[in-house]
Amino acid sequence: MPELIIRAYSRVDEDAVVALWQASGLVVPWNDPHADIARKLAEERSLFLVGELGGTIAATCMAGYDGHRGWIYYLCVAEEHRRRGYARAVMNAAEKKLRARGCPKIDLMVRNTNLSAIDFYGKLGYTRDEVVVLSKKLENR
Repeated sequence: MPELIIRAYSRVDEDAVVALWQASGLVVPWNDPHADIARKLAEERSLFLVGELGGTIAATCMAGYDGHRGWIYYLCVAEEHRRRGYARAVMNAAEKKLRARGCPKIDLMVRNTNLSAIDFYGKLGYTRDEVVVLSKKLENR
């Protein structure tokens, strides 16, 4: 099995990353992936990770830390490379970076219909919190 090279995102990765997200069903009409990437780069680029296999982007993980909680977004592995430990490797790298910043807890949101993701995160030690997620759109798209 080829080794996944995990590194910080670079601007030249954008088209490949967006294509991976689209192929994996992570892109939804109300979230422009290019705008999400631009906002992330404006804040904290070192927590945006990609995983390369043979020079091709095969995995991503966008993490954030606000001084109170860490967050995980856009964890993704290309379909043809799943079930090889690459998602776990990218999550471990993100967790390590967050832990180094003093992050006490990581939260993430998974659509309740995405049972495979819920199962995956459970295997990594993540548990369901009894919370309701509320949101308010600040942009009209």
